[in-house]
Parts: sequence; C-alpha cells; structure tokens
Amino acid sequence: MAIEYSTAGESHGKMLVGIIENIPSGLFIDNVFVNGELDRRRLGYGRGGRMKIERDRAEFVTGVRGHYSLGSPITALIYNRDFENWQNVMGADANNTDERALTAVRPGHADLSGVIKYGFADARNVLERASARETAAKVAVGAVAKLYLRMLGIEIGSHVVSIGGVHSKRTSDYTDLNARADKSPVRCLDAAAEQEMIEAIDEAKKKGDTVGGVCEIVVTGCKSGIGSYVSAHRKLDGIIMREVGAIQAVKAVEIGDGILCADKFGSEVHDCIYGGFKRKTNRAGGIEGGMSNGEPIVVRAYFKPIPTLTAGLDTVDIKTGKEVKSAAERSDVCAVPAGGVVAEAAVALALCEAVSDMFGGDGMDEVIARYSTKNGVKNG
Repeated sequence: MAIEYSTAGESHGKMLVGIIENIPSGLFIDNVFVNGELDRRRLGYGRGGRMKIERDRAEFVTGVRGHYSLGSPITALIYNRDFENWQNVMGADANNTDERALTAVRPGHADLSGVIKYGFADARNVLERASARETAAKVAVGAVAKLYLRMLGIEIGSHVVSIGGVHSKRTSDYTDLNARADKSPVRCLDAAAEQEMIEAIDEAKKKGDTVGGVCEIVVTGCKSGIGSYVSAHRKLDGIIMREVGAIQAVKAVEIGDGILCADKFGSEVHDCIYGGFKRKTNRAGGIEGGMSNGEPIVVRAYFKPIPTLTAGLDTVDIKTGKEVKSAAERSDVCAVPAGGVVAEAAVALALCEAVSDMFGGDGMDEVIARYSTKNGVKNG
C-alpha cells in the first residue's frame, strides 16, 4: 500500500499529532534529523512572537522501537508550550471558551467560510485548526518521508526566489541546497536580493501589513519513471501539486518553467534529448507525462501574504453584523522562508506516495532492492 499521512490538533491546543502509515519496517528514525527539520521551520526573517515561545520537538509514541520503524503506523506528538496559557480556552474540558472569541473575521482566512460551513458563532473554532501551526506536524511526518527517500538516494531541498516583489537570480546549482539557503535569514541564495527582501519585510511591518513570495523546491537523485501517465491519480505532478497546494497560504504551484512556458513556442520550451538520454535544459522541471524523467524535479510554491494584518482589513463582525476592522491575531509578517521547509515536507510526502505505490515492500531492504533494479534515467 502507498505511504499516506494525516495530522490533527489545534494551534493553541495541547498538542499536534502527525501519523504516517505504511512506512516499511527497518527505517532508522533519526530524531536529531526530524527535530532539525522542525528547527528549520521555526526560522526566517519576519516570523511572529509564537516562534519565540515554541521549541518544537517530535515525540514518537507508536510504530518505532529502538529508533527503527516497525511497519505499523508511526505517530509523532508535538506539544504546544503555549497551551498552558490557553488551557481554559482551548482544552477539551475548558469552561471559559468565550474569553478569546474571534468574531471580526479576517478576509483571506478560513474564518468566515468556516463559521458558515460548520454553524459556529466564534471563528476561534475555525482558525485554530486552519492555522499554519498545523504544518509543524506535517514537517515531522515529512521528515520521516525524507528519511525513507534518502535510503533510495533521493534528496529534497528548497530556497526562496522572491519576497514582496523582490526576485533573486535564477540558479541551477542545487549542491548542498539547504545548507546554503539556511545560512540566509530569508533562505535566499542571492545576497543582493536577500537584503532587499529584508527591507521589504521591514517596510510591511511598519505599515502593519504582510508580504508573500515564492519558494523553489528541488528533488535530486530521483530515477525516471516515478508516477504514471495511465491514470490521473497516479500522475506525479498531480500528486505533488495537490500536496503543495494544500499548504496554508499557497495559491499556485508551478512545475519547472510552467508559467513562463505558457507564452512561448514549443521549440523554445521542450527539453531536447541527446546521447545517453541527457538534457541540456530542464524547463519541464523533471516531470513529463506525469512521470519523473531523471532530471531534478523543480517545484515552485506561490505564497500569498498572510491574511492577519495588525492594521486590520475591512470586514463584518459576525456577532453584531457591523462593519469593523478584522481581528489582529498574533502572526507573522512573512512566513515564506519557513514555507519552503513546509513545502519540502509536502513534496517528500507526495513522492513517498508515488514511490511506495510502485515498489511496496514490507521492509526497507525490499524497497531498496526493488528500486535499485528498476530501469531508469538519473541525471540529477
């Protein structure tokens, strides 16, 4: 069966929970790596006060024994340190749930649609689950997915290519991508653009505003033939776009030069094939016909500005029906650098789904053996 996952928990609830199923037995669950991924998610210029409170650590409570997977569902818990200040508001036995009610719903957030859909009078019931805090659990299970893929020689990294309208120079050098990007406060590889991005974030903060941007996620070491053209639900680009598009604040997902290619002739777009099945370009972003083609898989995630503005936006209070300014919950000015880390996890989970669908295996030794004998091209 294909690897799949789910998450649970609220932003100010007791904990977040991530469950990943169908990981074969024998995978070394490296706690240092998993928690290192959670640390990477916390970083980035423009983050809010919540990241000063939380020190996310994943506690594996099922499916792992002596640091190795058992083949059963793996469950990771991440406790919210801020819960002690919210227990009487967000706890299962809370008796003061009106204390931090939110009725001045925020445009761009799940608030209004959520309260109408579920019949709530308090958007707190919506925003606590819709919050990007949920991505901590996704990063934890995504780290397990990365460990699985690493055993097959597949690595995933990311970097920021734009924030607030400031764009970095394009690059095709993916060597030590995360190590290089993580040195930058905005995870940008272009030093000149980095400074302009920081200035854009500072300007937004002064105005009580927010900024969005674009992250590029790169998969290297993946053989050709992962995914399939035969059915829509098996197409690798479709699986990846589903997972990345489901990340909070992502409004568009691009594979390769998809957006630029739409305005060009076919002769300017397609990656010609040469001896040894080599390519001189990778405009397709490593995927053709729903399958990996052996080139690096390149994905871009487009993040809208966060909808919680300290200056507020015009809205309606669902309790009074009056026009007001939207509520100013504690939030980030820019979460794009951390968004790249979350998108890495999403791509890892998507790729795990496709790989495990093809190679199965009760134990990691079986998966590795099957993958190693699979015919395929691998140029990146």
